[in-house]
Amino acid sequence: MSTATAQSRTRTLLAGGLMGVMVAFASGITAYISIKDVHLSKTPIYPENNRQVASIPTQTPSWRQLGSDQIMGAEIVETLGTENYVSRHYLRTSESDSENPIIIDLHAAYYTGMIDTVPHVPERCFVGGGLQQSESSRVIPLPMDTSSWRIDQSVPESLGGNQGAIYSVRLSNDPTMTDAPGKRVRLPRDIGPESPFEFRASEFINPGKGNVYAGYFFIANGGTKANANDVRQLAFNLEDDYAYYLKVQVSGNDFESFDEFARYSGELVGELIGEIMRCVPDWVEVQQGNYPIEDAPVSASKEQG
Repeated sequence: MSTATAQSRTRTLLAGGLMGVMVAFASGITAYISIKDVHLSKTPIYPENNRQVASIPTQTPSWRQLGSDQIMGAEIVETLGTENYVSRHYLRTSESDSENPIIIDLHAAYYTGMIDTVPHVPERCFVGGGLQQSESSRVIPLPMDTSSWRIDQSVPESLGGNQGAIYSVRLSNDPTMTDAPGKRVRLPRDIGPESPFEFRASEFINPGKGNVYAGYFFIANGGTKANANDVRQLAFNLEDDYAYYLKVQVSGNDFESFDEFARYSGELVGELIGEIMRCVPDWVEVQQGNYPIEDAPVSASKEQG
């Protein structure tokens, strides 16, 4: 046998062996996906009655809307990546100093399905708009009134996250502040009186107009994250058929400190949180196979480890 013939035969054997390894590897992945019930594609999911974030009430016990909702142009909406958004100003009505009103801007945006949009967050958008970040962002708790929060006894411990329980919050009894007075709405897992919502807050320098504080968090597939780098991982749990996230962002001018900004932001978000949760799917119902209602049931993660 000539040297050239031997080398050709060796290459053929190596190629065949490599192809066999690749086939076996691909078969192994397919088997793993089948056994582990892994879902590489994600189906869009919407809250009950496709409730839009613009339905968040314009009035709470301590706040009311100032002006009209901001309507974004087509190009900005395209950049935002969703038409299900709301941007509005809230004025604190219980503030006695009318010459120095406390105003907080609320922005919320809902995404679902094969989410390919990089979350728009102040660290990128505000700086891109010409502001300068004064220091590193920090993750801090959002202080809220939790007096109406109760453990939902109907939720199995296996779906209760790290604390083994899901809390619910009662909506306002005032029909001018909600279309479901007194209704109880589930909160995300791992949230409770001793484990509050957290948001990622930043301070920005706006020359000649005072500093701007901004903070945000995400609700995704029944959980929460305060970091844009983590939310996609949470929403893309490979054992879930569905993927969604809701960004909740607050901002305002002329606060004296992060603590003051967090205090007022927590008051506003705390009075709205039940209504905000109505704008995302009830993940407990999804995990139990009760929602969404379809002719052929579609699985979601049965337990949250």
